[in-house]
Amino acid sequence: MTLQDLYLTLLVGGTVLLASIAAARTAHRAGLPSLLLFLAVGVIVGEDVIGLHFDDAQLAQALGTAALAVILVEGGLTSEWADVRRLLLPAGVLATAGVAVSVLVTASGAHWLLGMNWHLSLLLGAIVSSTDAAAVFAVLRSLPLPQKVAGLLEAESGFNDAPAVILVLVLSTADVPGPAHIAGQVVYELVVGGVLGLAIGRLGAAALRHIALPATGLYPLAIVGFGIVAFAAAGAAHASGYLAAYLAGLVLGNAQLPHRAATRSFAEGVGWLAQIGLFVMLGLLVDPSELPAAIGPAVAVGLVLLLVARPLSVLACLLPFRVPWREQGFISWAGLRGAVPIVLATFPIVEGLSGARDLLNIVFVLVVIFTVVQGPSLPVAARLLRLTRPGALREIQVETAPLDVLDADLLTVSIPAGSRLHGVAIFELRLPPPTVVTLIVRDGATTVPGHDTALRAGDELLLITTPKVRQAAERRLRAVGRRGKLARWLGEHGDPEISQQTGS
Repeated sequence: MTLQDLYLTLLVGGTVLLASIAAARTAHRAGLPSLLLFLAVGVIVGEDVIGLHFDDAQLAQALGTAALAVILVEGGLTSEWADVRRLLLPAGVLATAGVAVSVLVTASGAHWLLGMNWHLSLLLGAIVSSTDAAAVFAVLRSLPLPQKVAGLLEAESGFNDAPAVILVLVLSTADVPGPAHIAGQVVYELVVGGVLGLAIGRLGAAALRHIALPATGLYPLAIVGFGIVAFAAAGAAHASGYLAAYLAGLVLGNAQLPHRAATRSFAEGVGWLAQIGLFVMLGLLVDPSELPAAIGPAVAVGLVLLLVARPLSVLACLLPFRVPWREQGFISWAGLRGAVPIVLATFPIVEGLSGARDLLNIVFVLVVIFTVVQGPSLPVAARLLRLTRPGALREIQVETAPLDVLDADLLTVSIPAGSRLHGVAIFELRLPPPTVVTLIVRDGATTVPGHDTALRAGDELLLITTPKVRQAAERRLRAVGRRGKLARWLGEHGDPEISQQTGS
């Protein structure tokens, strides 16, 4: 590649990136998931419109897999362990048994409605069985849902990629092994991938807790790097890299490491970049002239998936956990599909399986049509099922930055609307000594607070504390934020989980 070619490539890439960011803003205003316009950008740039040629399914598979790893690391980093911890069992059942039910029901529909042979039907069912982490994280975090519902959907989307990928890899071969072999492979990949993800996450947290890096910007790089190492290590061991990446991110994101705000912002930025690159590439991969023929089959399979397979899998998996029917109904409707099924559809193409290109077209059209249907309808569905909480209490955000020379920590606290910290005087916080509130930023102005200065919603606080009492100070701030200055008398001790008072 000459220098001029490099300039041209960067010009095209930068233009596509900026166009995709503009598309994300447009999609947000229209209430549509951004992935639709990212896919549209890829189709427009492709050979049938502007003329950029791209049909390398193997390269798309490799780049798509890497992008999904980054998205899952970001999803883990931005998920709250307190929300996920209580839901591990139901989310795990949904991500395994639920995927199995969805595959079988969807495959039966494809076989009987479209006349597909059972091999392709099962493969199609496996491809579309996984909910998409990027779509779920992007859409649900903007809705005021109960923590139980949002946490369950996020945990499921983080976990269920692994079983779906395993099934697609197995079914993409010409000689499909028996059920016992498939079950054994699924168990091995999930167990080993989970262990590696947790181990590398804990190792990374321990290392970053005891090593002071020379620059703030290195912390986000190191944390995301540990997540990628977990993904690669699991893949090298023929285990589930997707599960390892999500769990490593979950451990690191909840390890009370320094500069959490910077880390999450960096991870979100990298996640957006991965999503944009992934969807634009997948839009480039499809041939628009082949898509009209796939509309009928895609609608048929999508209706079976949305109206039969997903509700049955949710009912079968969540019935033992006594989840209310309104929550089950929303969880059934919120099983969003996105990039994952389209990436998985490249696997049989790479393996040279007959009919694989038709599967890609069906999956692409299915994702587009049902994202248009489901995404904008989620707020309406939540209101109809009486699950939204417009006045929901939001947790205060406490961030830590190390002051190595003084052996102290600087805490920054944002007081959201509805927090019980509003109206509490500084002395009523009763923070553990030697913690002290040093500064309040209010309405753009800074104030050094006095003993009886009252806090307000919207305030930004700066506190100085020591590593020994930092966690106690954070717990006290959370407790007062939830129940007010009498939190301790009301049984609220500020443990890092959402109390029942929040509507979970």
